[in-house]
Amino acid sequence: MNKNNYALIMAGGVGSRFWPVSRTEYPKQFIDFFGVGKTLIQSTYERFLRICPSENIFIVTNEIYTDIIKSQLPELQDNQILAEPIMRNTAPCIAYGSMKIAELNPEANIVVAPSDHTIANLDEFVRSIEQSLIAATNNDCLITLGIKPSRPDTGYGYIQYMENTLATDDKIFKVKTFTEKPNLELAKSFLQSGDFLWNAGIFIWSAKSINNAFKKHLPDMHDIFQLGESIYNTPDEKGFISNAYQQCTNISIDFAIMEKADNVYVLPTDFGWSDLGTWASIYDMAEKDYVGNAVIPSEQVMMFNSSNCMVNVPEDKLVILQGLHDYIVVESNNTLLVCPRAEEQTVKQMVADVKSKFGTRFI
Repeated sequence: MNKNNYALIMAGGVGSRFWPVSRTEYPKQFIDFFGVGKTLIQSTYERFLRICPSENIFIVTNEIYTDIIKSQLPELQDNQILAEPIMRNTAPCIAYGSMKIAELNPEANIVVAPSDHTIANLDEFVRSIEQSLIAATNNDCLITLGIKPSRPDTGYGYIQYMENTLATDDKIFKVKTFTEKPNLELAKSFLQSGDFLWNAGIFIWSAKSINNAFKKHLPDMHDIFQLGESIYNTPDEKGFISNAYQQCTNISIDFAIMEKADNVYVLPTDFGWSDLGTWASIYDMAEKDYVGNAVIPSEQVMMFNSSNCMVNVPEDKLVILQGLHDYIVVESNNTLLVCPRAEEQTVKQMVADVKSKFGTRFI
């Protein structure tokens, strides 16, 4: 195993689309949605144990989640948990993590990945990451993984690529454009064109390449974190980061770097990826009965004349559903949500309305 390989797992989101199961104080990355005995972040951590040494895996998260991470991943050392004092999107956390890792190992190659994805084909995932890491070692480039689309999905960002490839790897293509979530007609045209991929939000680069990209395209943020070069991995790191984050712009790595840099490449992949962005994605991946009901857990749920429902309820609750078709039924934390599956995009607005009426009591 290459000791220059590092993983930076992003685990700071609140997952409001999975409310009421996912809440601010205990969001989706710390939940076992499929009843398999592992939370999403535990599964993500285990995947990266096949790619880099355990001491090279770092988790970046909001400081309010550090105790949860220590509980779910007790093998991590304190230095491997990067606690953000405030939420500032993905660019600051990647700048922080990359410079901290570079201080430990200037020759580091880094995989950046969210903590809440699922991967069906682990061997193909590992192969794709290792191929990209080799390319990042031998080229000054920023690589992202693109998922071959199976449908015109409007919930994903898209990457268009050109015929140009890396000199050392003709399977990794130069990126032409990034497009945020398109409407249905545009998504259909992307699928028909054959040169568009879903943006998985998984990035591979050397510490040198990404830090140079920050210096070129987001110099103010680069300078903020560069000041901590002699402070990272010391007892003074926490105080430095607390001050640094107050100065940071709230911006994603996509807008800050990937859409601006001219050395961005994509590896087309297909390893059974899902970003678990909505209850629909949980439904798609969960086991279903003969009439399409996905029930987690299923021991004390009785379904009568009901089909194609997504049900997630506490284990000690007896739930009986009659005549319900194509619905989401979710109960957690003294909150019951019943919503047509076709209208699940309204969950985020429901959360906002609940917060407006009741404050943070149910959020």
